[in-house]
Amino acid sequence: MNDNLLGADGFKSGFVTLVGRPNAGKSTLLNAIMGKKIAITSNTAQTTRHRFRAVLTRDDFQMIIVDTPGLHKPHDALGEELNTSALKALEDVDVVAMLIDASKPIGRGDEWVAAQLRGSRSHKICVLSKTDLATPEQIAAQREAAEGLADWDAMVALSAETGYNVEAFVEEVVYLLPEGPAWFPPDMETDQPIEVVVAEFIREKILRTFRDEVPHAIGVALNEMEYDRKKDLYRIFAVIYVERDSQKGIIIGKRGAAIKRIGIEAREDLEQLLGCRVFLDLSVKVKKNWRRDASQIRRFGYGEGA
Repeated sequence: MNDNLLGADGFKSGFVTLVGRPNAGKSTLLNAIMGKKIAITSNTAQTTRHRFRAVLTRDDFQMIIVDTPGLHKPHDALGEELNTSALKALEDVDVVAMLIDASKPIGRGDEWVAAQLRGSRSHKICVLSKTDLATPEQIAAQREAAEGLADWDAMVALSAETGYNVEAFVEEVVYLLPEGPAWFPPDMETDQPIEVVVAEFIREKILRTFRDEVPHAIGVALNEMEYDRKKDLYRIFAVIYVERDSQKGIIIGKRGAAIKRIGIEAREDLEQLLGCRVFLDLSVKVKKNWRRDASQIRRFGYGEGA
């Protein structure tokens, strides 16, 4: 990276928000753009609970990518908080990219999300995601249907899983960005504190392990995270919060088998993220109905309280 170019004439910079229904592929696209895992992913709706910013810096531009919780009809205070966070992310950005799953027909949820975009003064890109799961005929039909949802500045069909057209999407965004300075240091990849990223990596393993059994009742908080320079080792103590005693039993598993598996899988990802060995201690506690308590939601750092 040539630091002399950052902020020079012709240098472009700005913010692009990724929006869409739950499971449209926003976090997967963010990771594909960055070329590494920064945001967690799973097939569970509401996987993303933070308004998450990643920073892509190259010699001629800096793109700040804002990943958001999927827009959906909320059923509790957590859902309302996540919707508020996602809608806030439409304000004061240069580009809004709406992701639409190319493998599924456009529904009322997509139409509702598109309606939220119409009042935005930002440039708008329609992204037909998950093309690896769709036939050419499905993609063509989806493109035609999507054209009527909003006044798009560009439309890109891509697959974040395979990498197809991800760079084309980046180029479309950069074309729409204004000239401006670099807002973040060139080596910065996210604005999230490392403690938040670590907690999210742990939560991802729970989502992937249990699917529909307990995912929305899960919150993860770090009690302690310290680095031992002599041993080149991070010691991390985290608490998994659930809403009921029965959920605690599921997370722990028979003779502790489930929580042991979660710890092993999370530690593998965390060692890649942190670049050193990790000692991970996980415990489980019950905090009844925390998703209905706005103060508890913000304590976990979810939504606009983050």
